[in-house]
Amino acid sequence: MIDWIYNIKNVIFDLGGVIINLDRDRAVEALTELGLENADDLLGLYGQKEPFYGLETGERSTADFFDLLRGQMHPGTTDRDITHAFNRFLVDLPAERLAMLRRMRMAGFRIFMLSNTNPVMYNTWIAEAFRQEGGTVNDYFDGIVASFQELTCKPDIHIFQTLMCRYGLSPSETLMLDDSEKNCVAAAEAGAHAFRIGSTKDDDMLAICEALLETKRT
Repeated sequence: MIDWIYNIKNVIFDLGGVIINLDRDRAVEALTELGLENADDLLGLYGQKEPFYGLETGERSTADFFDLLRGQMHPGTTDRDITHAFNRFLVDLPAERLAMLRRMRMAGFRIFMLSNTNPVMYNTWIAEAFRQEGGTVNDYFDGIVASFQELTCKPDIHIFQTLMCRYGLSPSETLMLDDSEKNCVAAAEAGAHAFRIGSTKDDDMLAICEALLETKRT
C-alpha cells in the first residue's frame, strides 16, 4: 500500500464515472431521436461543446440552453423532453456507493464532491438519485463544488484550489478520486493526491474506499 494513503483525511469524489454510472451513447441516441443531428459531436464523455459546455460552466442559463437545443430539434419538443433525453447519460447510483460515503464519514474522513455537472441534471436526476435513502445530496458530503456554480470546469486547477481553500483542506492530506486522467493530473498540480477510478473490483470507488477504511484499522 502507498505510504501517503495513511495521511489522507479528506476525500474528494468526482460524481459521474465514480459515484454515478454513465452511458454517453444512451444520451446521444435519445437526443438524436429528438432531432439533434450532431448530438454525438456535441456531447462528449470528458468534454462537451456548446450549448452543453456553456450550461456546465454556468455561462449559459437553463432557459437559453433549452431554447438553443429546441431550435435544432423536431417541432413540439419540450423542456421536459430535452431533460429526459439528456438525463439518459446517467445510468444509476448504486445504493452500496451511498452506503460507502456514509461509512467513510463515520470513520472520520471528510467527504467532498467536485463535479463537472449542470443544473438540468443536478436538479432533477441527480437530486432524485441521492434521495433513495431518504436524505438529500447534501447529507452525504461535507462540501460540494459544482462546475456550473463556480463558472469553470475540471481540469482547470482553480476549481480544485477553490474547494480546498473554501473548506480549509491541506492538499497533502487530500485525495481526489476521478475517472479522468486529466483531472487527476490537475488535482496533483493543485497539491493533492489523486487516483484514477476504473471499473474493476480492484480500482473502482468501493475498492479504493475500502483501502482507505483499512488505514483506520491499522
